[in-house]
Amino acid sequence: MIYKVYYQESKIRNPKREETKSLYIEANSDVDARQQVEENTPYNIEFVQLLEGSHLEYEKENAKFTLVEF
Repeated sequence: MIYKVYYQESKIRNPKREETKSLYIEANSDVDARQQVEENTPYNIEFVQLLEGSHLEYEKENAKFTLVEF
């Protein structure tokens, strides 16, 4: 399954909506996706969203759609 992970680059600074970024990751569950990102980055994870169906197809059309591998 593919998940979209919304994050802030720093855990130290207060989160700001304007600075929220996202990445795409393949994982077995949202818990697994969160764990992979936490273990391999210093990011402050805000939200993990499952992408499927038409939502996934829409995201794939985005030029920034690239699966992250750790």
